[in-house]
This record gives sequence, structure tokens and C-alpha cells, in this order.
Amino acid sequence: MSVGHYENFPVASALLPRRYRRAVVAIYRYARAADDIADEGDASPQARLAALADYARQLDAIERGDMPGDPLFAALAAALREHRLPLTPLRDLLSAFAQDVTVTRYPDFDALADYCRRSANPVGRLLLALYDRDDEANRAASDAICTGLQLANFWQDVAVDWRKGRVYVPLEDLERFGVTELQIAQGLRDERWSRLMRFQTARTRSLFASGKALARRLPWRAGIELAAVVAGGTRILERIDAVGGDVFGHRPTLGLRDWIVVAGRALLPQSRAVAPSP
Repeated sequence: MSVGHYENFPVASALLPRRYRRAVVAIYRYARAADDIADEGDASPQARLAALADYARQLDAIERGDMPGDPLFAALAAALREHRLPLTPLRDLLSAFAQDVTVTRYPDFDALADYCRRSANPVGRLLLALYDRDDEANRAASDAICTGLQLANFWQDVAVDWRKGRVYVPLEDLERFGVTELQIAQGLRDERWSRLMRFQTARTRSLFASGKALARRLPWRAGIELAAVVAGGTRILERIDAVGGDVFGHRPTLGLRDWIVVAGRALLPQSRAVAPSP
């Protein structure tokens, strides 16, 4: 389903059961629109924060039972009502996007992980609620996958984020590997940078590994979708490793051959289980 925005990973594909697709797209469009408020254009920080505050007020209206006039929020309200989804994850997303406006550096991985807890993990938790699979074990696995996807995007977009004045690589890791911000500014990929990026991709890969069993605990078609997302994130990490972490000269993305690999990896584990009726 078209969502009007480029993504590395599938959003509401044909694999997803039809009854979930409109809800997934409504959630995605809300998250993308709010994220774009923080990231895109040339609005002042004050204007960005004011726009995000307006989104928070729209969520308050939905919680009161009011019918939003904005089509984006009307679709979101319908999805929340139909599937009895929680509002807290949507508020967490706004908190993270507001942080993007005011915070540009992260001292350590714990601080970055807390950002991911609010910028990425809420989407996974909403989907667990949508599929009626929201238990403690599944939340932990989903959080690992969502944080991993966010981190893969950070490592992929080091140069892009630098141009926005942001560095998501934890400062303690820069110091540990002897890398300076000047090196990022110059786009200098030396052995120190390569070792730093190998460390980050290995850390991210371990998150994917700890969460991938979730795909087998979801409805079959949703499980294939999730397996494809994890395979796509892993493929991005492989792309970064293949160029020695040189994300400055070109942004690693997935082409046709990569998607063939992703499809194969997603389908192979699922084929070992008996598929239930759709």
C-alpha cells in the first residue's frame, strides 16, 4: 500500500491481512507526519515544538471521544477505536520527535536507547496490540527489533544527520574508538571509523537476533512481514560493513538484488512451520 514516503522496509504490504492494513497505514502516516515536523523544512525550533504540541492536543481530543476534523487524525481515531489500541505509544512518539528538536548529541548508549524506546518501540507495541499478541515476552522481542531498526537507520544516515546538526553515535563510543566530530564533518573513513561502525553494526545485529523469534509467534502472514523487516535491517548492516563503514560517500540502500535476498531470508524460516489458514 502506498504511503507517500520512501522507506527501506515494507509498510502495510500485501502480506499483511487486509483487516489490519488501514490501521497500519493510519499509524504510519501519523508517525511520519510528526517525524517530518521535527526533521523537514526550515521552520524554527519553536514552530516545530508548537506543531508537535498541536498533535498532542489532537490525541487529547481523540481520548475524549471527539471526532477530529483533520483526515489524518480521523483515520487514526478510527483505527484506535476499531482495534482498541492504546494512546500512550502515540504520545511517546511525540516525546521523541520533540527531543529531536532540542537534543543533538547522546552521551552514551543508554541515552540513545531511551530515545529509541520512544521513537521506534511504540510502533512495534501498537502492532502487537493490533495482532492481539501483546504480552511481556513479545514486547521485549518487539522492542529489540524496533530499536535495532532505528539504530540501523542512524548508522546508515550519519552523514545526513550531520547536515541536520545531529550526531546519534554515542559520544562515549566516539571517544572509545578515537573518532572526532571533525572526522564526521570531513567524511573521513579511516580504520578508526571502520572499527567504530563494525562495533555499532554488531551491536545492532545482536538486537535483531534477540527479537527475531517474534516472527514465529505472530499470525503467519504478519510473521513473514516482520521477518522481512528484520532481514531488511540486517541487509542494511551488511551493506555498511561491505564498504568498511563508509556511509559518507554514498548512503547504503536496498536495491533489487537486496530485496531478493531479503525475501529469501524472510520466507525460509517461515516455510519450516505449517501455515495456518489465512
